[in-house]
Amino acid sequence: MSADDDRRLARVALTWLAEPGTRVVHQLVDRLGPVATLDLLLDGGSPDSRVRTAVAARSVAGDARTVAAEALDRADRLGARLVTPDDEEWPARVACLSTLRLPDVSRRVDGETAPPLCFWVRGAWPLGEALDRSVAVVGARAATGYGLHVATELGYGLAERDWTVVSGGAFGIDAAAHRGALNSGGLTVAVLACGVDRPYPMGNTALFDRIADTGLLVSEWPPGAEPLRPRFLIRNRVIAGATLGTVVVEASARSGATQTARRAIYTNRVAMVVPGPVTSAMSVGAHELLREYPDKARLVTGVAHVLEEVGRIGADLAPVARGPQRPTDALDDEARSLLEALPRRGALGVDRLAARAGVDVRIALRKLSLLEELSMVVRRDDGYALAPQPCVKKGEGRT
Repeated sequence: MSADDDRRLARVALTWLAEPGTRVVHQLVDRLGPVATLDLLLDGGSPDSRVRTAVAARSVAGDARTVAAEALDRADRLGARLVTPDDEEWPARVACLSTLRLPDVSRRVDGETAPPLCFWVRGAWPLGEALDRSVAVVGARAATGYGLHVATELGYGLAERDWTVVSGGAFGIDAAAHRGALNSGGLTVAVLACGVDRPYPMGNTALFDRIADTGLLVSEWPPGAEPLRPRFLIRNRVIAGATLGTVVVEASARSGATQTARRAIYTNRVAMVVPGPVTSAMSVGAHELLREYPDKARLVTGVAHVLEEVGRIGADLAPVARGPQRPTDALDDEARSLLEALPRRGALGVDRLAARAGVDVRIALRKLSLLEELSMVVRRDDGYALAPQPCVKKGEGRT
């Protein structure tokens, strides 16, 4: 076995012995390298008692190197691959997780936010290239019709503009974002909290197969790993750190999506929130992000807003929202005043009309000629009147 193979095997073994994100393990690998770190941990030499306990417990279940070798063989049969920081396709952006520190940490999972040691990847795209121009779209599993519509539109619109749509593959918002990207013929990446051969939830198996065919399934856990509850939060730091920004579309008061957005904020990524109905329980968490981080969480309502936040400075500006344009928008103040001064029915002479509008008679005559040319007023024997409006047939509506 070559030195490179030893390092790859050691990274897999370390991820099995201690859950991904374990900061002490990452620091040891940075200082000693993966092979020496594995030897140290197996000898009980970790400086952290919790890591020593975890390593001892896992070692009872099997030999770490044997487990790692079996995982590599299983991945090879599956058509998946291992990607490490030594590979060209490694996504360099996840290095930001080395500085991720969440405030008020009360759970271990919120403190263990170190960068990944390796990724298991299923799909043909180079991982780093796929994530280079990427946006995460996350949200509630129990999404409303409104949320599903918005997530699908975002997924479709971003992928159509050559942005990779990243999410977690869950029911609801995640699946809608993935499907939107797939329907546009674009690229989408699902970051899983289990093995890439064991997609969760099972109800999305067909979706995962589609993603593997045209995009990527990615996980820090080896093939066969189960989707244990803490792993979803561990996974979320990768979604936040590997992308340029995270969009939350619907989230309840306690939601993994809001945790992903917080991790994005504390890795200096763009956190974006789609507002929802204030009467919906699925809007509570999303709206609370806007209140809690008024200077860091951005309100977005569509693809244009998202691209303005994550795109090139000065090149991806969202158009200013405007109401429908009216014929009177181009009129100056005097012309508009005269138009407003005309009665809805009947006509007025120039002198009375000018007085009613507060406009000089000579200016009134000039502006009335302009309004007549624009077919907004008509001249009669007894003065000026509003031009008749064209009839609208029933069912056509007005434009």
